[in-house]
Amino acid sequence: MNTLPCGHPGRIGTLRLCPHLAVEEPPPSTRHLIGVGTRYDLICASCTPAALIEVCESCADRADQRSYPSGWHGEPEILVRDKELMGFWTSRPCPVRPVNDGCLAPMPDGWLALTEEGFVRIDGDDQWLVRPVELPAETYQDIRDLPDRPRRGLHTSRDGRFAAVVSDYGQFATVVDLQEWSTVLDLDREWADNEFTRFPLAFLGSGETARVIAGTDWNRLDAFTLPGGELLTDRETAAPDRGEEPPEHYLDYFQGALHVSPSERALVVDGWVWHPIGVAMVVDLAAWLGGDVHAAEHGRDLTSREWVWDRPIAWLGDTTVAVQGLGESHTRMLDGVELHDAATGRRTGMFAGPVGPMWGYRGSLYVTAEAGFEVWDPVAGARIGFAEGFRPTAHDPATGSFAELRNDQLRIWAAVG
Repeated sequence: MNTLPCGHPGRIGTLRLCPHLAVEEPPPSTRHLIGVGTRYDLICASCTPAALIEVCESCADRADQRSYPSGWHGEPEILVRDKELMGFWTSRPCPVRPVNDGCLAPMPDGWLALTEEGFVRIDGDDQWLVRPVELPAETYQDIRDLPDRPRRGLHTSRDGRFAAVVSDYGQFATVVDLQEWSTVLDLDREWADNEFTRFPLAFLGSGETARVIAGTDWNRLDAFTLPGGELLTDRETAAPDRGEEPPEHYLDYFQGALHVSPSERALVVDGWVWHPIGVAMVVDLAAWLGGDVHAAEHGRDLTSREWVWDRPIAWLGDTTVAVQGLGESHTRMLDGVELHDAATGRRTGMFAGPVGPMWGYRGSLYVTAEAGFEVWDPVAGARIGFAEGFRPTAHDPATGSFAELRNDQLRIWAAVG
C-alpha cells in the first residue's frame, strides 16, 4: 500500500488540505468549496489552493474536526433533480384563520387550529369552534424589542386527546384535555431571556402511556403524566450559590424547542449557552423516563454554533438528525442542511439548498420554502420534487399529510405509501 503525503498508508480521505493541517493539533482553517455539491478543501491562512495534498481518511477527519473551519470560500452546488411530485391533493373552502403559522396541528381525523376565538376543529367538510383558551399575560420586565415575540404556538398529542397552547419566546403554556375540556397543566418556565427560544414542549405516547415534556424553568425540563398531570421527574437542579462550584447536576443551558424521535426514545433540544453559542442537545428519553433522573441534564451535544439556534430541525428516522444551516457562525453560514448521527453528534453529511420549516418523513426531507414545497433526498443531497405556491405549516406523521390553511382555503398534500 502506498504511503500518502501525510506519511500514512491507507485510503484517501474525502477532502484535500494544506500540509500545515495534517498534524495532531492543526491551526484554524477555511473551507474552500470546489463546485461539486458541498465538497470542499481545507486551507490554513498561510497557504493557497496550489499547496493542497491528499491525505488519509484519519488525517482528513482530524483536520475537519479540530481545525475549526471559520468560513467558506466559493459557492456550493445545489442539486435539483425534480420529478413529478407523487401524492394525493385535496382542497376545500375553510374560513378558519389561525393566529399565525404555528397554530395549526394534526388530529387523528383532521386538524386543530388556534384562532383568536379559541380552538377550532377541522374535520372532513366541516369546522367548528371548540372553546376559547387563554394564557396568562407575560410578566417580563426586560424583554428585548424583537418583532412578533412572544407569540402563540399549538401542539397536539398523537391520539388527539390533548392540546397545548404555548407562548413561544415567552413564559407560559397550558395543556388542555379536549375530551373532558379541562386544564391538565398550567406551565411557567420563569423569565430568563425567553425571547430567544420557543417554549419547550412535546407530547409522547397515547392512551395510558401519554406524557408531556415541558420547560418548567429556563434551564429545566420535566415530564408529566396525562391526564393526571403528575410530575414524573422530581429531582434537585438548584443553581449554585454565588462564588460556589456548580452542583453535579446543574445545567447552565437555555432550553428551547423540542424535537422527539420517531420511536420517542430520544429528544433533540434546540437551546443555547452563554456567550452565546447555539447547542442542539440530544436527551435519552428512554433512560430519563426509565429511572435515570438526571438524564435531561447530561445530554449529548449534537451541534455547537456561534449565535446560531432556533433553526429548523427534523429527525430522519431514529439515528439521523437534520439541522438547517451550514457552518459554525451566524456570520458565515450557507443555506442548506447538515446531517448528524444522534448517538455521537458526528456530522455524517450535508447538502446545500433547503431554507424554511422542515419535517422528516420516511427518510425524505420536506421543506416549506419561500417559493413553495420542496422534497429532498438526504442521501443524494438533491431536491427531487417541488410544488410551486404550496406552503404548508403543519404535518401529520401518521398519514404523511401536509396542510396549508390560508385565504379561507385548506390545501392538503399526502405522500404516497
